[in-house]
Amino acid sequence: MANASTDLDNAEAQRQLNNNNTRLAGTSGHWETEVTSSKLFECSRIKALAEERDAVQKKTFTKWVNSHLARVSCRIADLYSDLRDGYMLTRLLEVLSGEMLPRPTRGRMRIHCLENVYKALQFLKEQRVHLENVGSHDIVDGNHRLTLGLIWTIILRFQIQVIKIECDDNRETRSAKDALLLWCQMKTAGYSEVHIQNFTTCWRDGLAFNALIHRHRPDLIEFHKLIRSNATHNLQQAFNIAEQNLGLTKLLDPEDVNTENPDEKSIITYVVSYYHYFSKMKALRVEGKRVGKVLDNAIEGQMMIDRYEALASELLEWIEKTIGIISNQKFANSLTGVQQQLQAFTTYCTIEKPIKFQEKGNLEVLLFTIQSKLRANNQKPYVPHEGKLISDINKAWERLEKAEHERGVALRQELIRQEKLELLAQRFDHKTTMRQAWLNENQRLVSQDNFGYDLPAVEAAMKKHEAIEADISSYEERIGVVVELAGEMETEGYYDIRRISARKENILGQWSLLKELVVGRKARLEKNLALQKTFQDMVYMIDWMEDMQVREIFCHLLSKDFGKHLLEVDDLLQKHSLQEADITAQADRVQTLNSAALKFTTIEGYQPCDPQVICNRVNHVSTCLEELKQLAAKRRSELEESQHLWAFFQEVEESEAWIREKSSILVTQTCGKDLSSVLRLLQKHKTLAGELLAHRSLLQQTMKKGKQILMEKSFGTGGIQERIMEVKGEWKRLEDQAAQRLGHLQEALNFFQFSTETDDLLAWLQDAYRLVSSEDFGHDEYSTQSLLKKHRGVCEAVDKHRMHVVSLRKHMVALPLHYRELDEVQSRMGEAEQLYTEVAEVAVLRQQWLHDALAVYLMFSEVNACEVWIDEKEQWLNKMEVPERLEDVEVIAHRFESLDQEMNSLMGRILDVNQIVQQLLDSGHPSSTEVRGCQDHLNSRWNRIVEMVEKKKDNLDSVLRLQNYLLECTEIKSQIQEKRKAIDATQYVGSDLGGVLALQRRLSAMEGALAVLEPKLLHLQQEAEELAISHPAKAMEVLEHFEGISVEWEELKRTLQGCEDSLMVAGRLQQFIQDLDSFLTWLVQTQTAAASDELPNALEEAERLINRHAALKEEIGRYEEDYERLQAVNELLEAEEAPLPYAALQQWLQKLDVGWNKLLEMWESRREVLVQAHIFHLFLRDVKQAEAFLNNQESALAHVELPATVETVEAAIKKHKDFTTTMELNLHRIKAVIEAGESLISQSNIYSNRIKERVDTLANRGNQNRELAQQWLERLNGQWGLQRLLQDCHELGDWVAEKMLMARDTSRDETQKLHKKWLKHQAFMAELAQNKEWLEKIEREGQQLIQEKPELSPVVRRKLGEIRECWQDLESTTQAKAHQLFEANRADLLVQSYTSLDHRLNQLEGQLCYVDQGQDLTSVNKQLKKLQVSSSSLYDPTTAAVETRIVRLIEPLKERRRILLASKEVHQVGRDLEDEILWVQERLPAATSQEHGSSLQAVQQLMKKNQTLQRELQGHRARVEDVLERANVIASIRSPEADCVRAGLEQLSGLWGLLWAETERRQLVLDAMYQAQQYYFDTAEVEAWLSADVLNLPSYHFTVRDDWLYCRQLLEMGHPDSEQISKCQSQMDRLYVSLKDLVEERKSRLEQQYWLYQLNHEVDELEQWIAEREVVASSPELGQDFEHVTILQEKFTEFASETGSLGQERVTAVNQMVDELIDYGHAEAATIAEWKDGVNEAWADLLELMETRAQMLAASHQLHKFFTDLLRDIGLPSSTTSSCSYSYVIYHPTLSVCVQVRQLQESAGQLRTIYAGQKAEAIAGREQEVMHCWKELLTSCEECRVQITTATDKLRFFGVVRDQIMWMDSIISQIGTGDNPRDVSSVEVLMNYHQSLKSEVEARSKSVLQCIEMGKTLLAARNPAAEEIKEKLDKVVAKQYELSEKWDKHWEVLQHMLEVHQFAQEAVVAEAWLTAQEPFINSKELGASVDEVEQLIRRHEAFRKAAATWEERFSSLRRLTTVRHYP
Repeated sequence: MANASTDLDNAEAQRQLNNNNTRLAGTSGHWETEVTSSKLFECSRIKALAEERDAVQKKTFTKWVNSHLARVSCRIADLYSDLRDGYMLTRLLEVLSGEMLPRPTRGRMRIHCLENVYKALQFLKEQRVHLENVGSHDIVDGNHRLTLGLIWTIILRFQIQVIKIECDDNRETRSAKDALLLWCQMKTAGYSEVHIQNFTTCWRDGLAFNALIHRHRPDLIEFHKLIRSNATHNLQQAFNIAEQNLGLTKLLDPEDVNTENPDEKSIITYVVSYYHYFSKMKALRVEGKRVGKVLDNAIEGQMMIDRYEALASELLEWIEKTIGIISNQKFANSLTGVQQQLQAFTTYCTIEKPIKFQEKGNLEVLLFTIQSKLRANNQKPYVPHEGKLISDINKAWERLEKAEHERGVALRQELIRQEKLELLAQRFDHKTTMRQAWLNENQRLVSQDNFGYDLPAVEAAMKKHEAIEADISSYEERIGVVVELAGEMETEGYYDIRRISARKENILGQWSLLKELVVGRKARLEKNLALQKTFQDMVYMIDWMEDMQVREIFCHLLSKDFGKHLLEVDDLLQKHSLQEADITAQADRVQTLNSAALKFTTIEGYQPCDPQVICNRVNHVSTCLEELKQLAAKRRSELEESQHLWAFFQEVEESEAWIREKSSILVTQTCGKDLSSVLRLLQKHKTLAGELLAHRSLLQQTMKKGKQILMEKSFGTGGIQERIMEVKGEWKRLEDQAAQRLGHLQEALNFFQFSTETDDLLAWLQDAYRLVSSEDFGHDEYSTQSLLKKHRGVCEAVDKHRMHVVSLRKHMVALPLHYRELDEVQSRMGEAEQLYTEVAEVAVLRQQWLHDALAVYLMFSEVNACEVWIDEKEQWLNKMEVPERLEDVEVIAHRFESLDQEMNSLMGRILDVNQIVQQLLDSGHPSSTEVRGCQDHLNSRWNRIVEMVEKKKDNLDSVLRLQNYLLECTEIKSQIQEKRKAIDATQYVGSDLGGVLALQRRLSAMEGALAVLEPKLLHLQQEAEELAISHPAKAMEVLEHFEGISVEWEELKRTLQGCEDSLMVAGRLQQFIQDLDSFLTWLVQTQTAAASDELPNALEEAERLINRHAALKEEIGRYEEDYERLQAVNELLEAEEAPLPYAALQQWLQKLDVGWNKLLEMWESRREVLVQAHIFHLFLRDVKQAEAFLNNQESALAHVELPATVETVEAAIKKHKDFTTTMELNLHRIKAVIEAGESLISQSNIYSNRIKERVDTLANRGNQNRELAQQWLERLNGQWGLQRLLQDCHELGDWVAEKMLMARDTSRDETQKLHKKWLKHQAFMAELAQNKEWLEKIEREGQQLIQEKPELSPVVRRKLGEIRECWQDLESTTQAKAHQLFEANRADLLVQSYTSLDHRLNQLEGQLCYVDQGQDLTSVNKQLKKLQVSSSSLYDPTTAAVETRIVRLIEPLKERRRILLASKEVHQVGRDLEDEILWVQERLPAATSQEHGSSLQAVQQLMKKNQTLQRELQGHRARVEDVLERANVIASIRSPEADCVRAGLEQLSGLWGLLWAETERRQLVLDAMYQAQQYYFDTAEVEAWLSADVLNLPSYHFTVRDDWLYCRQLLEMGHPDSEQISKCQSQMDRLYVSLKDLVEERKSRLEQQYWLYQLNHEVDELEQWIAEREVVASSPELGQDFEHVTILQEKFTEFASETGSLGQERVTAVNQMVDELIDYGHAEAATIAEWKDGVNEAWADLLELMETRAQMLAASHQLHKFFTDLLRDIGLPSSTTSSCSYSYVIYHPTLSVCVQVRQLQESAGQLRTIYAGQKAEAIAGREQEVMHCWKELLTSCEECRVQITTATDKLRFFGVVRDQIMWMDSIISQIGTGDNPRDVSSVEVLMNYHQSLKSEVEARSKSVLQCIEMGKTLLAARNPAAEEIKEKLDKVVAKQYELSEKWDKHWEVLQHMLEVHQFAQEAVVAEAWLTAQEPFINSKELGASVDEVEQLIRRHEAFRKAAATWEERFSSLRRLTTVRHYP
């Protein structure tokens, strides 16, 4: 594996370069041109080959990686970049190894990538994969060489290493590569043209790949047809077949193999995939041979299976076919046909189906036989193909039976439907016969017009017609029944529906005709009825106007009474308005009647009366109406003048009364007794002022009205001027009183405001004086601070009230004199000023006393704290001694640094104490002596501690400086020696550029290191001189150290200078050669790329080639600078004195120039070709788009058909227009493409011929499509004209046919009058004449269409001829019928009214002879109505003879009408009086009721009832007054009828007045009761509120106050329930006061509890926060190395700063809150004090922990810094500081003392030469002692090393054991999880999963064995921890045995589970078979015929056979039930 991980990419090239460099160095004195030239070319060629090989390997390895990552749905695009994050590498290793690696870190930072790659590499190392020079940073940095090496190593480990082939001769096992080569040779041994000797050139022709495939799959390749020379085809064929047929990823392309030097690794990687595939194939073949042994036994089973498949297929096919047949629901549409289909279905059910059912049973028996035989042969049970299972057959059979059932049901339903249709047809025929007879009868009835000549006759005719209409409308449902029957039969598809439809249409036509006749007759009736009603209304109107003239005009309109006061005038105007309204209403009615009557004079056609008679009546009515209007207008103007006069007088009187009322109010009011009363009076006065202002405008309007009346000079204007002057004078006096009253109120307001403000100020000053005169100054610092804070608030309030005192003085001065001179005012003001002065003075004194007390408390607390600290530090300084060791000295120095910080802090506190003391002394504090003594004592102790610290620091600094100097000397000397050794090792031994550059980099780094050391030497020299002076006793030692360093330094500088000079010239030459080699290599590659003749085959490829070519240009531009630099370097080398190969260099530079220029030309020519190719492919893209457009157009034009209707033709034309629009748009695009192609042809594009072909094709196809589109549009237009003409002809033909039926139908005209027939026929002829233009228009369009489209002339001419012939027939029929009607109608125009007129006149004369006034209102109305009917009949058209009789009857008729109207009026008034008396009597009990209600709701209901009664009275008042007025008029007449009216008038007047008064009185009583009940309700509600909601008592304050005010108001009004109201109010006041006291007390307690809970919450949060901080401060973590402890120290510093600031604020806030609560006198003061002490103690503990943590971290920081510095100096990386700290302590003598021993030996040798004799012997003796001790030290170090190694091995073994045990525990826990299978498949899944666990165990078995071997090795080495190792080893072995045993047991359980579920599956099948057979066995059917019995016997025999077969299966199931069940 060591060779596997080496980089094979550039090994050969690197060796050649090294050899060339060696030869160049060996002949450096004799340069030869040929050798140099060949060397440069060889280097460039090798580098190009290496890069090419890298590219091939990258592509191959990328495909290989993707082929494996595809299993986990992953993929990489770039091998170098996508493996950098480590994620894909981890997934690849998981796929290859089948193991789970540690989860990758999901980060994008470099550290995350390094971690992921490290995990993957660590996994490879665990797999015993040796990785040489491959680190995680190399993969993350994208190192191409190492990344390829890593992938190759993975391929070797997981793909190639597993290949092992044993030779037949010596059974030798070869390596993986040799084994693969041997396998290939063995497989291709029979192929003569294939000779595989390596993995490079032997595979170039592709025959080897094809031979391997052909050897294993000869069906895929015809090997004899392959030719060695066609290598590309061979390779491509082999790769494609392997990918498509074998599923092997195509890792290589033909160009990768068919090269001069194919890449070995790539080919090996690809061939390995062949090996693994064919190895698996071989294993499968072996398995096939094994299976072949049992094939003979399976042949018979297969035949049975085939038979089963065939029978099942046939049966299923028959079932599906039968289902398709019987599922067809199309039945014969007749009763006979359905009966025949039902007979055929019965035949199928009884004959065909039973045979197939028997086949189905045989099939089930066959399947059971197959299953039994397979089970007997221990074969897998046969499961038929999907769709051929017994269950599938059963399902299909069920579907068949379902379809059979549905077919039977459908047939029976269809039979029922056909029978139902036959019954419906019979019902339809019967009903149509009946409807036909009824329609004929009713048509005859409605054709008669006998209406009569008066209103009763016409109304009777109308009622008779309405009865006819009702009968016809009710009969519509019967017609609808006929239509419904026909619709139902049509919906159901009755076969004789045409006859049914014809009869239905006939019935509907007669029904429509009947409705038309009814509508026409009703119209004529309505005209007669309207005219008769109009005549009737005219008679009524003339009677009303005559009555007005007789009864009212002389009483009202001509009266001279205009009223004596305003109310009377208004009453007269109201009455007159009523009369005018009557006249206006009658006028409108007259106008309406006249208009309605005159309409009958302009009616065309049928006229019910003579127009002249109508005009005479209209003129008479209009004349009477005009006379009434003139009289009414005159009366209204006189009444309005009277109204204006009396309105003015009334307004003047109201103004005078209002002025007197307001004046009395102003005179009687006072100025108030307090501020609130004055404010109320001011508010009332403002209201009065507003009323004055509003009334001023009203008064002015009244004055204007009076002056206007004077100017008009109407009647009654005397005294107006005097009244106006009197009102003005009273108004002036009222305004003066209002102004005087306002002044008095303002003065009173100012006085009372002054009094209120003075009282408030005195109360506040008294409270403030009590606070500032308190004797409490606090008992400690916190209480004094609290008191001082409160006192500051009081002082601020006192300062603010100074302005209040000043403003109060100003207010007093501004008071009126009579208020200002009062003694009370002066005394209160003086008292306030004096009290304010005293408060201010006492506040200043108290503030000074509080400050002094606080200063004393602060001073004593600070002094105590300082003395505690001083005591602690004095003890530490007295005990401390200055050590000699450097480490201890640094620790002590660090402590002194922290001590300095503490002393600086303490000094600030002492200065604060001195300042406080001085302030107290200056202020003359009572405790000045005690304070001064405390200060002196503190200062003296501080001076002593400062002196002690300074002494200790001086001693410590002296020792530390000396030790640091000695240590620094040792370090610098060792560094100088190391640098010198490094320079000596850096010798230039070759002439290759790499070596020169490496040496130069080393020397540059060395110079930088020396530059850093030189300042250190100068500083060290100065330090040595100073130490020699300060330490005379050690001066020689100090100076000797520095002299040794100086000697080493000078020697180092000389050595470095010599090395630099020797490398300068060689470096320049080598750099130039290297640059030239690299540039030439690039130039060759770039020329190859630029000379490529590859042409793109697609647009994307063209764009890619252009982009690549542009990138090549950019690359050339980047190398241009290198080209110029090479030329410049050549000139510099010529200037050097060293011997150089100038001729060779000039030759290579000339080649360089030629190659550079050639490259530029090649690039330009290549660019031109690519641009043309790109443009061509763009053109092809546009051509494809254009061809797509043309294809769509051709497809659309090829699939068109001529439509057959106007709508479809119009839609097609619209669609074609859209198509042509789209085609035009596409045409522009196609033209643009053609123009672009022609432009390319003109530019001589390389593809001109192909462009010309495509352009011509596009142009021809575009022109052809335009022509086809135009032709199709013309055809569509012609079709549209034809279809429109045919549609018009069809519509006209239908219309003509309809009119022809009307013209020929005479059945409807027989019952109509001749005049009506003639009018109807005239309208019909006018309609014909109007529609003739329709015919002419159609003929014009037809002729035009014939001219435009001659091919359509036969169709058009035929259709026009048909329509012209139909029209002529219609015209001739119409003319004949018109002639007949004209002749028949001539004699019937004057026959209408003479018959009945004489009868009516005789009847009217008889009525006038008898005078009957009527006994009651009803009889009078009847007489009037009869008279009106008689009068209206006189206005019918008559002859001259009849006119004389009518004139004689007019006057008697008028007289009779007047008598009846007078009688009607009397009776009407009597009835109205009776009605009103009854109405008043009904409502009087409600008005006089004594029930007033006992609750608020009852009173409100009674009030609503009374208000409703009042509104009803108000609305009925006009009606009563009208009745009384009419009764007064009647009562003034002396007649017997008037006496009854007079009595009723008196009774109604009395009852009406009583009712009105009682309602008013009851309203007043109910108002009083409502007020009392409202008060009771509010009081009860407030009491309930106060009892239930005590906490919200303040919100009810205003409610209680409002109730109190309301109570006072009721008592002042003298309410009847005053006593009870007063008691309720007193009770509520007492309850409110008591509850208010309780609320105040509870409020105080709740506030205390709230603040207690608030403090508790704050204390809990603070304690929790302190506890959280204590967890951090008490952490034992002190860091693993220097970086870790630095991070911890920084975090803790930030933590300490944040904790200190935030914690102090929170603790201070809690303490302040506690002090305030205690000062307030809280009930829980003791508990609060305990909380405070607990918080302060916890805070002090936290601070102490933080300080301790800081000290420990500082010490840890110093320790790790010491280790880091020492290890850096001895050459170890700082990253291993933590792991090597212990080793450094052990090996410290060998690293530092060794140098001292050598120096000692050198010094001893020098001294022995200087001294002789005894001194020399003494020196030698001491030297021997030192050497002896040195050897003992080395021996001890070796023993320590052995111990460390042993412990390391033990710990490594324990780690491996722990990992193995954890892994085995995880596997054991996985065994048995999820064991809840439900079927056989789930058990098989569990077994597969269990097998995968076994595979994993076997894969890890090697690591377990290695662990066991490691333990045995340690035991054999007699490790001191042998017992522990043996215990761990036994534990691993036991765990391995446990794992194996548990796996075996669970495997047995799974096998038993599989058998159980197989049994369950078989049992289900058996149960299904038994269930299917039970109905047959339990059937009671024995057959009704011989055939049925025989069939049942056959079925029974089949069942017995099947049961015998199933018996074997049941026996096997019984055997399975004996298997033990495993849970």
